[in-house]
Parts: sequence; C-alpha cells; structure tokens
Amino acid sequence: MENTHYLLSKSFSIIQIYAFTNPEQACQAALDGVDQIGFVAGDYGLVPGELSFAQSRALVEALPPRAVPVALTMSTDVDEILRMARFVRPHIVHISTDMQAVDLQKMQAVRAGLPEGVRLMKAISVTDESSIQAALHYAQASDLLLLDTKSSEIAGIGVSGKTHDWQVSRQIVESVRIPVILAGGLSAENVAEAMRVVRPYGVDSNTHTNQPGDLVVKDMQRVRAFVHAVRAAEKLSEGS
Repeated sequence: MENTHYLLSKSFSIIQIYAFTNPEQACQAALDGVDQIGFVAGDYGLVPGELSFAQSRALVEALPPRAVPVALTMSTDVDEILRMARFVRPHIVHISTDMQAVDLQKMQAVRAGLPEGVRLMKAISVTDESSIQAALHYAQASDLLLLDTKSSEIAGIGVSGKTHDWQVSRQIVESVRIPVILAGGLSAENVAEAMRVVRPYGVDSNTHTNQPGDLVVKDMQRVRAFVHAVRAAEKLSEGS
C-alpha cells in the first residue's frame, strides 16, 4: 500500500479534508482534488461525525483508487485501534485523542501492530514552544504529525475552527524528520498564508469546509474553494 504522494515534488501540498460521513460526498471530494479523505471511525459519542466501523468500511470501499482514506480514532485502547484498522482498512490511522491519552508507549504498540503499509499519524495540540518538544517526542512513533488547535468544548484535538501560532508550527516542521500536516481553522481565505508561513507537507480543513454553523455536514462548494486556493497558492509560489 505504498503512498506515491511521497514521490511528488515539495511544491505539491497534500490536501486533507475532514470529516466525511457521506460516501458520495467523499468520492466527489476525491474527484475534485482532495488527496486524503478523513472520517471518524468509531461511534463512541465523543466528537461530531462519528461513524460505526461498518459505515467507515463502506466509505473506504466507495473511494476512487487515488484517494487516501484517513481514519480518525478517539479510542485510547491499543487493541481497539488495531481492530478498527484491520476492519476499516484505512491507509492512515489518525490518533486524535488528548496527547497523553495515547502515550508514546501506546503509539509504539499501535504502530507495531498495524497492517502492513498502514501509516500512523498523531495529532499535536499547538499552543506554545512546549508543543515543539511534544512533536519531537511523538515523532519517534509516528509516520506523520497533524498540528491542530484544541477546543475546550470538544474531546480530543481539533474541530475548534480556530488557528494557532503558525510560527510554532513552522518550528515543528523544521525540527521533525517526518511529514507534517497543518490543521486548525484553515479555510480558502487563509490557507495560502498558512502555507507560506509554515511550509507543511500538507494542509487540513474540517470546520471551514462544512456548511456554516454545522459540525458534520460538508459544503462541497467550500471544499472545492479550499482545493482551488491551495493549488493557486502553489502556482504563485512557483512563479515567485
């Protein structure tokens, strides 16, 4: 299950969008240029947009071949996470609980038990310079990091709709030796500046590609606008 995106030039940014619940919308997003299709695998009553394992598997199986399915889990149990990965068959497992809830030892156990070719991504809550050390710590057991903004109203890391200090994120990108995806309040309006400042491997959007005021239903016009903004920013960077 090799991900050929790693072979692309640095001028190409991976676009990841969360959190799809509708397989038809997920497929359309992939056709519209979204590289990594995110969804919440596991109905635990913790975050918006949760899907059962069976619903998650159906979404994965509906995607076109070029799409990279990314399963976000809120479980803190190693065996449960591995059970999800084996049943749902994502290409990436995204650990999005509070950072210490799945500590380095658990991350190492998950990574060792994942099916061959499945990568492991850890969400890092970016607050201040202490986040750099946290990123370095968890990079030891991760294939990718996702830099996000924690919400005080929702469990885990993400779905805040708010940006964080991009200068800290830039330092993380420069410090770790694995790909970094930038999340946290990104929209079609600010993603170009975020890319310019942070220079991440990829960018992620959730809240600002939903219908306004809705934490679950995607707005496909906003999704397409986000994709367009990312690709336009790349062209501008190449021409400068």
